[in-house]
Amino acid sequence: MKYSHVIMGVGAVAALGLAASVSTGAKAQGWQPKKPVEFVIMAGKGGGADRLSRLIQGIIAENKFASKPFVPINKGGGSGAEALRYLKDKAGDPHIIMSTLNSYYTTPLLQPKLGVDISKFTPITRMAEDTFQLWVNVESGITTVKQYVAAVKNAGMKNWKMGGTGSGQEDSRVTKMLEAKFGIKHTYVPFKGGGTVAKQLIGKHIDSTVNNPSEQAGFWSAGKSRPLASFTPKGKLTDRFGTIPTFEELGYGSDMVYYMQRSIIAPAGIPKDVQAFYVGVFKKVYDAQMAKIHES
Repeated sequence: MKYSHVIMGVGAVAALGLAASVSTGAKAQGWQPKKPVEFVIMAGKGGGADRLSRLIQGIIAENKFASKPFVPINKGGGSGAEALRYLKDKAGDPHIIMSTLNSYYTTPLLQPKLGVDISKFTPITRMAEDTFQLWVNVESGITTVKQYVAAVKNAGMKNWKMGGTGSGQEDSRVTKMLEAKFGIKHTYVPFKGGGTVAKQLIGKHIDSTVNNPSEQAGFWSAGKSRPLASFTPKGKLTDRFGTIPTFEELGYGSDMVYYMQRSIIAPAGIPKDVQAFYVGVFKKVYDAQMAKIHES
């Protein structure tokens, strides 16, 4: 099943391809949580991972898909290292799951002293593949990628600030793609989460971002931020706020593509019936949202 690459809105979980890889045969029978479930988010508040996780948590609570609440807990320190180490130390604990992003794969490689082997964790589901766009403040007057490249070159590296969520995180990698493609340099400024990055752009504390669309949606709809291009394959990213052309459509080639995976995992060593319970919960979330969309 193909994943969607659209903006996350309230009640639009299915549009993200939620739980696309969940086994349809899984049943939420047998084991049930005996206390609240820690829903660890390996990113700061306000970013795409945080927004998606809290949206899912609300759906679970609203529909009573679990006998105990799922409680979101942000652990974004060290590009997700804090969350990864926490999950490793909780091996065998059936009352913890974690929402991931691409740093789930990259951080253990960049920080080998963590001693984290992600192959030991228990997979639950691949939730979605999120997208990235190049954003500027509307008041910058920049409306095209060509104007953006010229502005960065004119400002110089020390004076042009690109906001992101940490060295080695997805934002920094996408920024490097821009720099290599256009022969430009940015001063990369890290913040604790994508939501904070978006606010910093509107507050003019930084000059650009490569936020996920959900992180900029509110500012975009208010006419405060502007997407210049999408890091997706040919075919425009469309949302109720407008249409964003891809770099390929703008004539910059097909190599400017980058996705953010969003999955759910659990600690190592949990029983099969516990894994089946969580798979069943997320299957219910997906089915409920699909039904809601079909009704509308």
